[in-house]
Amino acid sequence: MLIDTHAHLNFKAFHSDWKRVADNCLNQGVWIINVGSQHATSQKAVEIAQNYENGVFAAIGLHPIHAEEGFDAEKYRELAQSEKVVAIGEIGLDCFKDYGKFMDKQREVLTAQINLAVSLHLPVIFHCRMAHNELIEIIKGNNCPPGVIHCFTGNWSQAEKYLDMGFFLGINGIMQKLDLKEVIEKMPLNRLLVETDSPYLVPSQAKVERNEPGFVKHIVQDIAEIKGISFEEVAETTTQNAQKLFGI
Repeated sequence: MLIDTHAHLNFKAFHSDWKRVADNCLNQGVWIINVGSQHATSQKAVEIAQNYENGVFAAIGLHPIHAEEGFDAEKYRELAQSEKVVAIGEIGLDCFKDYGKFMDKQREVLTAQINLAVSLHLPVIFHCRMAHNELIEIIKGNNCPPGVIHCFTGNWSQAEKYLDMGFFLGINGIMQKLDLKEVIEKMPLNRLLVETDSPYLVPSQAKVERNEPGFVKHIVQDIAEIKGISFEEVAETTTQNAQKLFGI
């Protein structure tokens, strides 16, 4: 069994076939957490999860690149009443290109969502692009619940700080684009989560243009090779990690 802890079957890329993809994954022993980026995609994630008794879950949140829309906590709180919601996310900071022009709004929205997660007793899924040092300081300055740094792109020093604060690190196909070998080698396996970020970041082994949750097996294999351990050990431990963090 594997758990893709960060997928987006709730996005337009899967509009016509999300059920086929989800069914195939479950038949292969892959569970899925679909993650929202706005209210509409968060609602869609919940709707998809409600089609399944088990194996498909939802996270709800406002992505930092959409922070200027403003965050309505009560609308998300209402979505969180579904037992299928296992996290608040993806939330965080993004300084890529023009997104850095509204950092004050990103910080405001991030703090509001951390507070929502605390009040709901839910873990958080952090998105962070080109802003790790600032996110670390924000986490330190808030009563932040446990969570994961999704699609980790930082260095080992930053990774250590997240790990010291009790966070998990999410590894996906970005590892084939950036040099994360030191981080993966050094980090404890019991603090690692695997994910696809599908439909994005397709692992090269898949040889297709659209990523899918089932391709998380390629991430597990790459991690196993870097750490010099078996596929089975990575699969078993990361599954246990996800079950522990998200209560699934």
